[in-house]
Amino acid sequence: MERIYLNDGWQFLQEFSNSLLKDKLDDKIMHRISDIRIPHTVREVPYNYFDEKDYQMVSGYRKILFAPKEWADKLIRLTFEGVAHQATVYVNGQLAYSHSCGYTAFTIDITKMLKYGSNNIIAVKVDSNENLNVPPFGYVIDYMTFGGIYRDVYVEVSNRNAILDVFPKIFFDDIDLLNANLINASESEHTFSGKRVNRAKIHTKIKLSKDFILNSKQNKKIKIVHVLLDKNDSIVEQWNASLLDDCAEGNEILEKIFLWDINTPNLYKLKTILYIDDEVVDSRIDKIGFRKVQFKQDGFYLNCEKIKIRGLNRHQSYPYVGYAMPQSMQELDADILKYELGVNAVRTSHYPQSHYFIKRCDEIGLLVFTEIPGWQHIGDSNWKLQAIENTRDMILQYRNHPSIFLWGVRINESQDDDEFYRKTNEVARSLDPTRATAGVRCFKNSHLLEDVYTYNDFVHSGNNIGCEKKAKVTSDFTKAYIVSEYNGHMYPTKVFDSEEHQVSHMLRHAKVLNDIQLQEDIAGSFGWCMFDYNTHKDFGSGDRICYHGVMDMFRNPKMASLIYACQNNERVILDISSSMDIGEHPGCNRGKTYILSNADSVRMYKNGDFIKEYNCKLDSAYKGLKYGPILIDDFIGDRIEKNEPAFSKKKAKDLKYALNYIAVNGYGKISPKLLWIELKSLTLYKIKPSDAIGLFNKYIGDWGQTSTVYKFEAIKDGKVAKTITKAPMTKVVIKANVSNYELIEKNSYDVAEVRLVATDENGNRLSFFNEGVVFETKGPIDLIGPSFTAFRGGYVGVYVKSKAETGVAKLICTSSLGNKIEINFTVKSKNIFKI
Repeated sequence: MERIYLNDGWQFLQEFSNSLLKDKLDDKIMHRISDIRIPHTVREVPYNYFDEKDYQMVSGYRKILFAPKEWADKLIRLTFEGVAHQATVYVNGQLAYSHSCGYTAFTIDITKMLKYGSNNIIAVKVDSNENLNVPPFGYVIDYMTFGGIYRDVYVEVSNRNAILDVFPKIFFDDIDLLNANLINASESEHTFSGKRVNRAKIHTKIKLSKDFILNSKQNKKIKIVHVLLDKNDSIVEQWNASLLDDCAEGNEILEKIFLWDINTPNLYKLKTILYIDDEVVDSRIDKIGFRKVQFKQDGFYLNCEKIKIRGLNRHQSYPYVGYAMPQSMQELDADILKYELGVNAVRTSHYPQSHYFIKRCDEIGLLVFTEIPGWQHIGDSNWKLQAIENTRDMILQYRNHPSIFLWGVRINESQDDDEFYRKTNEVARSLDPTRATAGVRCFKNSHLLEDVYTYNDFVHSGNNIGCEKKAKVTSDFTKAYIVSEYNGHMYPTKVFDSEEHQVSHMLRHAKVLNDIQLQEDIAGSFGWCMFDYNTHKDFGSGDRICYHGVMDMFRNPKMASLIYACQNNERVILDISSSMDIGEHPGCNRGKTYILSNADSVRMYKNGDFIKEYNCKLDSAYKGLKYGPILIDDFIGDRIEKNEPAFSKKKAKDLKYALNYIAVNGYGKISPKLLWIELKSLTLYKIKPSDAIGLFNKYIGDWGQTSTVYKFEAIKDGKVAKTITKAPMTKVVIKANVSNYELIEKNSYDVAEVRLVATDENGNRLSFFNEGVVFETKGPIDLIGPSFTAFRGGYVGVYVKSKAETGVAKLICTSSLGNKIEINFTVKSKNIFKI
């Protein structure tokens, strides 16, 4: 089988015209047609403050496809990976297919519609209106749905005796998993590492083309062979499948198989070869992983090991272009989740997402909970039939991804509908008996037809419990339970919000994660959500953005993101929740300042004087977290004893407590100990109120000092692994985080993301920096979005894309203060045959 991508050479018209179906376009529409490449959005939109009706239209796409004469005896299938939201496809003016879901792929057999040895017209009528009678539409939706042919388009050319699908079901005995051996890569003949089992059973079901089924009865010698290959394409095992009436099945017991898990995501290639009379007529390769996922009453188990799910929800949208981003950006989101945010799972809310994203999750060991499209609303009978069809498509199209561990077969936050949801569960279990089903709810004691009760728990409001107990929520205590959303709309937070607001946001995420971790019978959670996203007028902050993320729309991190990052030891994290500027807080009190780190300890210095060393595991009040926020409770150290020789040790100790207490809690909150010290200060120590204020200003407020410099050192394995210095800024520095400096023209254009941050000379973000910035490109790249925008809270982002040329390119970023960054890119091409 040969796959040929058709992402280039399309024409686009924002108002569909039947002229697009013809060999020659009408002159009347020629000036309105634009040449575009896939992925494509029907209309680019501003970052915020736009009308969602801007992208709701019935538009048209057109492409000329040359079909070589050699294709005449082949099977030709045309696939659209994603068209938002209703697609009607025409081939040479003939209606070929209609598809009514913007989140699943569809494939059309166009073998008999093509003219071989000549050009063919492929036209697509795309309805991106939100009044369609298909999921997720029918009522309001808390996310924008955009429009266009936004995922890949390709044709697959194969022998008419073809393998259409292979589904491997993998089985283990628990005893084999429990006895799995831990192997290093150097010890493995197949260069894998991780746990290896001695025995694994594999059962394959193979779907074959209709022509093959007809031809198979002609007394020909037919053989179907499976070959299991390791990462170096070395053969691990080989076995035959048996031909049945309309399919084929294979069974084999494999030896010494390396497991797929979140730490060592070992992937194998399963090659399936079809022979007729000893001649290879078709073959395909599926990447697979060997693992066992189980949900029990007390939680989630991967390969018989209990794992606490710690994830975030993800929408598939981006600034300006909505859903339309290519492979590199889909993969980048998976990498950000795994390596920057340190989570072990993601929920693809509220629809199936790009295979590029899921494949990257396969490769890096990120668990995926994916679900059918929808948001709260259940429609009429036709609507439900489409939802059932969406369930079928989701399972069939995604079930070979080892990272997917849970199917969502309910409409997100919808009411009970037992007849409807019995059908979606039946579809999922019949097509994939190896995975559990779930359905996300926003109310307690729902009818549980699925295997796992998933519940959006928004009980936490800042000063109460982080989560409900499982027994108070689920209608079946014997089944597993997951918190599928928390926080989010409960405390929207922008990167340019006040320091205190952002700290509160961070602490809310810490509290929920902490309390969920302490509940042994909660399998885990998915926070809402990975990043801010565009939404409808009924939701968000009025500017068409939901500021619910732990990152902004450009994937710049908010303070709350560090709570997740600290739970992973892949990289050393160190940050301080305050700029240490007293004017940022009411009454100029320091307030509660937190250390965020996953080091062994953090040492704190003030103006070069050592103040205190904090143990990152022991000194946090969040005992459920591996590394929780640590409250800084000492701004003085031993400086009173050193600088005030007339004070006794007891007096210095009492004053240190009093001053630190007021620094953290303010003047209005008095503890019994503080009251006692105040009485002693007036009577025994003879300290007047004016003297106390002077001491506070000197040791806490830092008033009257020429400058105050705080330094924090993260200690890992006895060494300083990271340092943060907080000092009065004297210089603005613009830094760039570039996703990739090499753009590859492969199946379509490529994109690089550039995240800019304004910092001081010590690398601290300038959270009130909102200056303008101009972007300019040179060479074979274009901007996505405007050439002039502004920093928001010290952050901004920009995307550049390749434009079907190769060479050296440059992005020039110039702030209104004159700061300039030049970023060099190289655009290369991989020789992929395109038509």
